[in-house]
Amino acid sequence: MQEEVDDKFYERADAHIHLSNGQINKSITSGKVSASFMYSLARFNSWVSACNFQNSEQMREAKDELIEYFTKEYRQMLEENLEDYTSNFDSYMQITDNKKPNE
Repeated sequence: MQEEVDDKFYERADAHIHLSNGQINKSITSGKVSASFMYSLARFNSWVSACNFQNSEQMREAKDELIEYFTKEYRQMLEENLEDYTSNFDSYMQITDNKKPNE
């Protein structure tokens, strides 16, 4: 992830997470919400990318570079967050001696 983030970065991220958490219920699993969230992010990033081009041909020529950029950034963010969760698992998942996650 970029070293410097603006002062509202985590506030915006938390708002997206809060929205997604609110969509999870007995009939809609976290996996389904995650899939929708990832699709919306891909759609949004495609739009953000398109805003930087004059025409579709320019965008088409940059497609591989765009995929590489977004994939690299996502991978780095995922690695950082997985490390954070493995380091703080019991606290984040509210684990006690006799309780498993989601119980």
